[in-house]
Amino acid sequence: MFMQINNLKVHYPVRGGFFNTVIDHIHAVDGISMEFDKGKAYGLVGESGCGKSTTGKSIIGLEKITSGNIIYEGEDVTNKRRDRKSAYNRDIQMIFQDSHSAMNPRKRVQDILAEPIRNFLKLSPQEERKRINELLAIVGMPEDSKLKYPHEFSGGQKQRLGIARAIATNPKLIIADEPVSALDLSVQAQVLNFMKDIQNEYGLTYLFISHDLGVVKHMCEHISIMYKGRFVETGATKEIFENPQHIYTKRLLSAIPEVSPTGRNARKRERINVETHYQKEHSLSFDESGRVFDLVPVSETHFVAASPNVKEVI
Repeated sequence: MFMQINNLKVHYPVRGGFFNTVIDHIHAVDGISMEFDKGKAYGLVGESGCGKSTTGKSIIGLEKITSGNIIYEGEDVTNKRRDRKSAYNRDIQMIFQDSHSAMNPRKRVQDILAEPIRNFLKLSPQEERKRINELLAIVGMPEDSKLKYPHEFSGGQKQRLGIARAIATNPKLIIADEPVSALDLSVQAQVLNFMKDIQNEYGLTYLFISHDLGVVKHMCEHISIMYKGRFVETGATKEIFENPQHIYTKRLLSAIPEVSPTGRNARKRERINVETHYQKEHSLSFDESGRVFDLVPVSETHFVAASPNVKEVI
């Protein structure tokens, strides 16, 4: 384990009234903890608005943390995330969902890739040019790509350039926030397989944020299911898919289409409504205010949110 997140919370104030005072808070992330081992891929799954993207942005320093801390290689770096020259910001990089918006349209690719190099690596101009050519080769882009602008590339190519920028500083952890959701299915497969290849080659650790359980199953060894800013279930990928415990996890799995080898007779599993069905399980998973309970162990590597009064997990 080289990185640990403890009881992370990100709350946004809600203001109102004549004096614009704080009248409430939105609990976007409401007390989550994670641990990362080198070379592993971790999935963070949930519906839109559950807090998964906010989690990723708070880890990298794009969102202010309300409470909790981040321990990186034995040091509390919670307040160092905004220090552009810190080793933490060099070692933790992010791939954004919208690769086009994440790049300055007025800059050529060589300047886009050079920015993180200039921020964190002390290279001569010759070494910088060599590094840019290396990055383009790694992501399978021709060398003359560096002279072009972002709008001259397809969606898949731009996502490859986003990956090149993310690995420019030789990071240890890459946060991938819905990196293929805006791409066609065939291009998705290409990008995902490429990400697995560079993970194996360079020993990268991924935090893969997605609403697509199928994608996360393909990419990750460990999955955390998020709902209303809390983890409702975490565990090894195989355990989550073969032995789901929480009603919300079952709902997500029920929404995955079952497709026949011929492409015919595709159907969906029986849909589960997390709020109106399985009332017994719902009462064991959420308190009276609707807040998710803390996690309790199912096994050494599998945890589920359940009432502290429950003697046996669901």
